[in-house]
Amino acid sequence: MATSHVRGDPEGKTAITVLKRAVELDSESRYQQALVCYQEGIDLLIQVRKGTQDHTKRCYLREKITHYMDRAEDIKKYLDQVKEDGKYHKQIKIEENATGFGYESLFKEYLNETVTEVWIEDPYIRQTHQLYNFLRFCEMLIKKPCKVKTIHLLTSLDKGFGKVQQSSLEEIKESLRNHGVLLEIEYSSSIHDREIRFNNGWMIKIGRGLDYFKHPQVKNHLSLFTMNTARCWHSRHSVNTE
Repeated sequence: MATSHVRGDPEGKTAITVLKRAVELDSESRYQQALVCYQEGIDLLIQVRKGTQDHTKRCYLREKITHYMDRAEDIKKYLDQVKEDGKYHKQIKIEENATGFGYESLFKEYLNETVTEVWIEDPYIRQTHQLYNFLRFCEMLIKKPCKVKTIHLLTSLDKGFGKVQQSSLEEIKESLRNHGVLLEIEYSSSIHDREIRFNNGWMIKIGRGLDYFKHPQVKNHLSLFTMNTARCWHSRHSVNTE
């Protein structure tokens, strides 16, 4: 896209970067990721257009917004059809000690405003760090553009620390209730699978569940707060449509 009309605006510069990435992903047939970038770039261009009074610039931005919206809509229709046909399958391989695989990095492209209900099956939401992982995952779910209203958790009960586990999950439940989200918790002694399902049709099989991050070697480490910097265990994730 021509950049002279938006180069001087910070949001415009960001929009250029995001949309260039969208076009690259689009050309590589990585349509789900491309759609996310198109949507972000379009939102940024809309903000730039709202903030300018220059008629020529407004007309130019309107044309660009329309162009990218049309392409995003075409991709969305294609992905909807692929999901309906049940053809989508993707493998995500995380190498030992890899970084950059925080929850938002892995799951953001499957989350949109149509996601209102989420099912999580993970037998190991027990220990303190696993409960923190679950809390961080829930935090991601209540951010925009999601409109999550119900989260279902199926996990196993830790016989040794069951009271602590249940107490912590009840605290998370209360915290989510304050954000208008219902957390429903069930325990099963026979659960083995680890998967996450969104009601927009995406299902992710996660090899190690939510607990695929290594513990930092030191107490005050950035990965305690920024999951993208955390080193990971080797694992595989499978993304399908239901």
